[in-house]
Amino acid sequence: MKNKYLYKKLIIGSVTLGTLFFAGSCTQDLEREPSLGLTSTVLYKDFNNYKPALAKIYAGLAIGGQGDQNNADGNTDIGGIDGGFSNYLRQMYSMQVLTTDEAVIAWADSGLPDMHNMTWNASNPFVAAIYYRIFNVIAVSNEFIKNTTDEKLSTNGITGTNLTEAKYMRAEARFLRAQSYYHAMDLFGNVPMVTETTDIINTPPPRIARAELFKYVESELLACANDLKDARSNEYGRADKAAAWSLLARLYLNAQVYTGTARYTDCITYCNKVINAGYSLKSNYSSLFMADNNVNNPEVILSVNYDGTSTKTYGGSTFMVHAAVGGSMPASQFGINGGWGGLRTTKSFVNLFAGSPSDQRGNFYTSGQNLEINNISTFTDGYAFIKYKNIKFSNGAPGSDASGNFVDADIPLYRLADIYLMYGEAVSRGGSGGDAATALGYVNALRTRAGGTTVASVNTDFFLDERSREMSWEATRRTDLIRYGKFTSASYLWPWKGGVKDGKGVEDYRNLFPIPANDIVANPNLIQNPGY
Repeated sequence: MKNKYLYKKLIIGSVTLGTLFFAGSCTQDLEREPSLGLTSTVLYKDFNNYKPALAKIYAGLAIGGQGDQNNADGNTDIGGIDGGFSNYLRQMYSMQVLTTDEAVIAWADSGLPDMHNMTWNASNPFVAAIYYRIFNVIAVSNEFIKNTTDEKLSTNGITGTNLTEAKYMRAEARFLRAQSYYHAMDLFGNVPMVTETTDIINTPPPRIARAELFKYVESELLACANDLKDARSNEYGRADKAAAWSLLARLYLNAQVYTGTARYTDCITYCNKVINAGYSLKSNYSSLFMADNNVNNPEVILSVNYDGTSTKTYGGSTFMVHAAVGGSMPASQFGINGGWGGLRTTKSFVNLFAGSPSDQRGNFYTSGQNLEINNISTFTDGYAFIKYKNIKFSNGAPGSDASGNFVDADIPLYRLADIYLMYGEAVSRGGSGGDAATALGYVNALRTRAGGTTVASVNTDFFLDERSREMSWEATRRTDLIRYGKFTSASYLWPWKGGVKDGKGVEDYRNLFPIPANDIVANPNLIQNPGY
């Protein structure tokens, strides 16, 4: 049975960052004491509080605020934007998917059209939302890490099996912090650096350069790979060694972008660690994204968990299902009470499936929809794309929320299919320790699972398209396009790239997002990214 404790708001020890959006990540908000009556001195003396405190870090990925299970986006963790609208995963989708060929959105909220048009600036509220979500998770992680050192655990009388578990939890907090710093490095490049030992009460945090941040994230993940629970031995939805290996593989696959030095051999090494840890592909592709995708799922390495009755957010998979339904699409077939008429895809993405029309990964709704996007704000312009459903694969029943508002489907952060594709690309790029025939076998296992045609050979360029076919809407596309030099350039165009119907190349500086203007003002140590 799915364990949902991680994303119920357990208020003991939670850190409130309510004004962080306006104040900036370099302010004292990052080290606020818990706001609900317990200081860390009292909180960490009782081991019963450790799991709720750790849960707050995980919850920072899943839901938007300090509310109860009836309104998990209420009393938002960051100010200046609605809690559900600013949800971590929802804004990762905005940065990584809406900016690419994989999706457009019909809504005209201030700053939102700028994402697909690639015209964002340092005052864009969606860019600011993910920036402050990232640093919210980092801040709460720092608080937990600071209070679970060997010295603190000894002082607080944590012993025996509780001590063992506390050390595992500390490793999880370090992993979650490293993961958010990875997102900061990927999206923003050079950012403020705050750890559990940083004094930001008296001095604004320093700026860390992207290449140095790479080293930090790498060192933290290597430590976590030693200190976390063994692969497949932790509770569902909690990080283990394989999660650290997966993020290391992703880090190394993109190392040349981040540091100027390729690390494909290291990518293969950590892919092999995951592959040899006992994971296997789920037999049905669509079942990976349905309301009961937690059941018998040997493929997912780490997920963000949702439950329509206890994690009621307007981000996460609720957004992924509702926003993708509109036009003549029957909402009941998606397990919801109605669509929001927002997300569709472009013909460039549709064309990736032209040679294999039976591929289940190209699941388009075309009735009443136009392939051409003449007007982004018109939902029927652009094929609808079906990825997530609030329907159980096992029996066709809708999710647990009887109202049809909130969705049960969990969102995978890392899964074996991604590892297979990273392995194959790293081999094709010259990394050692892998095998081309093995890589081809992994690719064809994915294509066979999806009902597509197998291929006789693969090369580096093949993997960019195959990753989009397999990993669409899973927040990897922007990073992949940048790695291939196709995100900003005119070498690959898609509808409305650069704000014109047929697409155009844009400035290369848009490979990074701007540091939010408020943080530039608040922290004199920061330097705005070029072009902004």
